[in-house]
Amino acid sequence: MHEFFYLYDPLCGWCYGAAPAVVKLELEPSVMLHPLATGLFAGGGRSMTPDFAAYAWKNDQRIAQLTGQVFSEAYREKVLGDPAGRFDSTAATRALTAVHLTEPAKELEAMHRIQLLRYVDGQDNTDPAVLVSVLRDLGLDEAVALLESDDPGVGEAMATRQAMAEKLMQGLGIRGVPALVRLEEGRPVALPNTILFEEPATLAARLGLRPDAEEDIR
Repeated sequence: MHEFFYLYDPLCGWCYGAAPAVVKLELEPSVMLHPLATGLFAGGGRSMTPDFAAYAWKNDQRIAQLTGQVFSEAYREKVLGDPAGRFDSTAATRALTAVHLTEPAKELEAMHRIQLLRYVDGQDNTDPAVLVSVLRDLGLDEAVALLESDDPGVGEAMATRQAMAEKLMQGLGIRGVPALVRLEEGRPVALPNTILFEEPATLAARLGLRPDAEEDIR
C-alpha cells in the first residue's frame, strides 16, 4: 500500500487544476490518500476588488491552459465580479472538516463539488448556506447536522488538521498548495507539485505505483 497526504485549500485555483490528477490517484487500488485542508486561505477575508479579481482571472487562465480545467464566464461575472465578495476559505474548510468527521471517504468528492460550484457554476462557495445545500445534495446529512448544530468539535478538528498541515509544510519546506506528500517507511517526503499538473494517465508510472503503469500510458 502506498500512502500519501494531499494538502489543499478549497479556494485554491491550482488545487482545482490538480483535481484530475488527484482523482486518478485516489482511484489507484494500491493507494491510501489522506486529504488535509491547510486553511491557507482561511481568515482575513480579502475583498474582491477589481485589481484582485483581475489578478485571479489572469492566474486562472494559466491554470486552464496547463490543465484543461474550466473557469467559466459565470465564475468571472458572478464571483470575481461581485464587489461584496470575499476570498476566505473558512466556511468551505469548516464544511469539509465536517465531512471528514462523518464520512471521511467522501471528503475529496465534496471538495471537488465545492470547487465546481465556484469555478464552473459561478456560485459563492464562501457562503455557509450554499455549502450546506451542496453537502445535502451529496447525501452528507451527518455533516450537515454537525454544521447546523454549530458543534464545537468541528472547529477543534479544523484547528487540529491545520496544525498538522502546518507542521508538514514547515518540516518539508512546502510553501503553498496543492502539495503531495508521500510516506516512505513512515517518514513524510514532499513530491514536486508539478507532478499534479502532468497528464493524469502518467501519474501511476511517475510515482511507481504498479508494474503495469508504463503500459497504461502507451
